[in-house]
Amino acid sequence: MIHKADSEPVPFRERQRILVADDNLRLLKSLTDLLGEQGYHAVAATDGNEACRLLRQHQFALAFLDLNMPGRDGFQVMEEACRLQPECALVVVSGETSFLSVSRALRRGASDYIRKPFDPEEVLATLESVLGRQSLLRAHEDVQQRLEKSETLHRYIVNNSPDIVFMLDEQGRFCFLNRKISNLLGYRPADLIGQHFRLLLDKGESFGSNLSLDDPGISTDRPATFEVRLRANGSMKTTRHFEITAFPIDPGSWNSAGDPEERHLSERARYYGLARDITERKEAEAFISFQAYHDLLTRLPNRALFRDRLNMALNQANRYQHPLAVMFLDLDRFKIINDTLGHSVGDRLLQAVTQRLEKCLRKGDTLSRFGGDEFTLLLPMVPDRDHAAIIARKLIDALKDPFRLDNQDIFVGVSIGIAMYPEDGQHIEQLIRNADLAMYQVKSRGKDNYCFFDSSMNVDTSQRLTLERDLRRAISHGELEVHYQPQVCLRTGEVGGLEALVRWRHPQRGLLQPAEFLPLASETNLIAELSHQVLTSACEEVGQWIAAGYSDLRLAVNLSPVQVEHPMFARRLMAQLRQAGFPPGNLEIEITENVIMNDLEKVSQTLRELAQQGIRIAVDDFGTGYSSLNYLHQLPIHILKVDRSFIQSIRAGNEGACIVDAVIAMAKGLKLEIVAEGVENQDQLDYLRARHCDHVQGFLFGRAQPGPVVQKLLDGQLLPAAVQA
Repeated sequence: MIHKADSEPVPFRERQRILVADDNLRLLKSLTDLLGEQGYHAVAATDGNEACRLLRQHQFALAFLDLNMPGRDGFQVMEEACRLQPECALVVVSGETSFLSVSRALRRGASDYIRKPFDPEEVLATLESVLGRQSLLRAHEDVQQRLEKSETLHRYIVNNSPDIVFMLDEQGRFCFLNRKISNLLGYRPADLIGQHFRLLLDKGESFGSNLSLDDPGISTDRPATFEVRLRANGSMKTTRHFEITAFPIDPGSWNSAGDPEERHLSERARYYGLARDITERKEAEAFISFQAYHDLLTRLPNRALFRDRLNMALNQANRYQHPLAVMFLDLDRFKIINDTLGHSVGDRLLQAVTQRLEKCLRKGDTLSRFGGDEFTLLLPMVPDRDHAAIIARKLIDALKDPFRLDNQDIFVGVSIGIAMYPEDGQHIEQLIRNADLAMYQVKSRGKDNYCFFDSSMNVDTSQRLTLERDLRRAISHGELEVHYQPQVCLRTGEVGGLEALVRWRHPQRGLLQPAEFLPLASETNLIAELSHQVLTSACEEVGQWIAAGYSDLRLAVNLSPVQVEHPMFARRLMAQLRQAGFPPGNLEIEITENVIMNDLEKVSQTLRELAQQGIRIAVDDFGTGYSSLNYLHQLPIHILKVDRSFIQSIRAGNEGACIVDAVIAMAKGLKLEIVAEGVENQDQLDYLRARHCDHVQGFLFGRAQPGPVVQKLLDGQLLPAAVQA
């Protein structure tokens, strides 16, 4: 709970009227309530026009302004406030934190800038600080006015000034200092009297050894003004930035009769000045500059700085004729982690990933956060592709071990595309774009790997954008169709299962095969929505056939890695089956070995949950991935699907036949069923039957067909005679 400060009586605060302008009513009420609790008279305005009307009617000590408001925005209100009430302090409270907005607000007269969502303690501290500075500035202006009117030495001595007030003799030695020197730099005024002002200059300061105070161009109307770093007393161990303003003194203008000390000063002093502490302003400027060229979450260079460094590296590479490499990195499975565990965990994961990646870099390399979970890496001095590949492999290996966040292990991989200069591009945009294209090739091949750019990867960007737009429309307008390919039992000769395969009935291009749009769906994160729609349609249609008497008919569906890796996958799948009224025991899900091995522990837990509900698990394209007996023992696997590439190469004694023989023998030993894909001729079928393969599917039994055709097949069992038992 925030308590009222004891340093300032409530009645005085109640006389201080504060304007609060924000079109977000919840934030507006929160801020006005906070100020009211602290004894301030808070006046609310819901837009810029109302704020300007209130400024014309009432006097305000301070105004809290949002930048983005209907009517007049915050910048226009600031202009009106400066015109109507110059003494009203302005503080911006906004979610807009771009460099241009912050810089523009400061130029328009804002005293401070608070980022939304605001911290109440920060708001109150800023309020008291700004009002305090306003009070000090008014006091200082009053002192300055009295100094101009007074003909005595006291017009030069302002011990209560917020700035250091000093006087120098003709040689630049101190002959007077006010007490502010103690507060800001830790020196006693008496210890500096007689010392040259150069004593306070920071050792790293490039300021000249002599200040030309006798320059005839310096006058009371044209003072000497400069910024300088002054070092504090040894006990404070710091330096601070000051803005120095020095004026010449006309000794004849003093009335030095009376006090001997005053008369002594009037004889010695030739210059007086003010040293204003601008450390906070310089730090704010440095922060704004850093923010303009760095990502604040990871502290890495941002796109702008990366392009600048890449441009410099290209100039050097062109001059000295040596290659360089640009890498585009995209984290695998990050979106699922971010959506499931929250943005806070996602942010900490990005920071942890950055730390690991930075340990793999060489001096002179530049790693930048390109946006989201994407990074770019510049290797300015890489001898050849082999060296770039070594670095890429180091980056991939660096992320293999899990990240421990919130008492759980989180696995994330990285897909890396590499473009080499000069062969893959001569300019900044070419290299970044081509590295990005190479990265997408890695994504389409299974992720967690690297790939060099090749000219064959060039695609028509406009055509790709058009296809993406059409695919989004297809999902929302029901243009996707489910076709089914029968899986035939070699023991009975009957159709025992149907594999659901998606087709796209494009309005202009006709029927599109999965290879023409599924890679794009994966890249644009449409794959989950597409798969959900396909599974729903298949469950409804096949569910009707099951209810009509084909009680043992299995529905086999392929699932994308994005779906399987999602922590809520099992729960969502069961909910989808319940909604469609589809019996779980008739469903068979197909996943690839690469999906299993990406995160064996998590995938095994998910598959066990599904198997407990009666769902059968099949390993698709078996033999093309890891093919580890270890995971076959650990997971509730029911079926192995032999990849079509091995079936197509079946000939007596060749390698394909040996692999098929080995897989069938292994499956029999593990009591797993075998489904052979891509069976296209009688020789292949006879070979598989002779080795007691359980199920086959392929063009020998027809291509995948829409539901009505498949229903006729089921009713009439229209299969080649050679298949019959």
